[in-house]
Amino acid sequence: MVDLSLVLWAAIPPLLLLGYYYCRMPFAPPVLKLLMFFIIGAISGFLALRLEWDFEIVANSFVDWHQIKRSLPGTALQQLVEIGPIEEGCKLAAVFMLTFYLQRKYRLLHSTVFLFTIAVALGFTAEENWIYLFHGTASIFERTIGTPVHAMFSAPWGYALGIYISSKNRFNRDNFNRDNKFIFRAWLNSVICHALVNILSNAWGYSLPLRFLSYGLFPFLLWMFWRLEQLLRKVQGKPVITLIWDRTPQRRYWQRSLVLFALMLGGNAIFGLFLLVRTVSPLSPSKLFDSDILWFIFSRFLLNLFFGVLAWGIYRYLRHSARR
Repeated sequence: MVDLSLVLWAAIPPLLLLGYYYCRMPFAPPVLKLLMFFIIGAISGFLALRLEWDFEIVANSFVDWHQIKRSLPGTALQQLVEIGPIEEGCKLAAVFMLTFYLQRKYRLLHSTVFLFTIAVALGFTAEENWIYLFHGTASIFERTIGTPVHAMFSAPWGYALGIYISSKNRFNRDNFNRDNKFIFRAWLNSVICHALVNILSNAWGYSLPLRFLSYGLFPFLLWMFWRLEQLLRKVQGKPVITLIWDRTPQRRYWQRSLVLFALMLGGNAIFGLFLLVRTVSPLSPSKLFDSDILWFIFSRFLLNLFFGVLAWGIYRYLRHSARR
């Protein structure tokens, strides 16, 4: 029998995030249509799970696929040829089929298609959350903090598909070929980013020095969240946020270095808080008030807060310089 509490914990965070993007999007489609895309996204998640299972059966008939996956290069190969293409392909197919059906009746805006992409990605997230929680392979906190990840993966091809669907001249042969190449490149970008995030997240389970790769995970996620926000501003018709503005090469290299430094500081500040919660979550509430444990929590929180505020300060400095 399905545990209703697990279903709620799996679905509510993605639905809340979908509501957040719905409120931000001007001329948003009706809520029922968004929920339809959300449900189809969850179904595409189950389809992707089945295809991955079939892929592993076929792969094991030729090589020892399970043994290959145990090494970091094998994990990278699995992510690039199995997980990334199947999951991003299922999400893309779900959005394309539903938008192709709807655009025969309605004139779909670029922003509408982009929001449909977010809805499908969050539905996929809800399905994935339920699988992890049902099998006990991740905590509610871990799945909640990872809620936006699939939306961040799919943002590039959602943006490209929105350009194609909303174009008045998409049936022109030259435009058709150009848009198809654009969509494929954006989808390939999503596959690579999807694979890279999973590789970095799995690096924590390996021995040194490979374990240090995991410190690149949250900075990379922070960059992808920034990219999602930039694409969202584009489909809303707003100017993108400029951080690198100087025309001289030396100054531009300096500004790029500051952006990278801010991503490293901010990403690993979030990573540090994430590890802090994972460390103290198994403890009983009474243990949290022990002086040693309380000092550990307080000192680690302040340290990560300092790095996060420093990253925010660099970001505000770059924004101020660009405006000026």
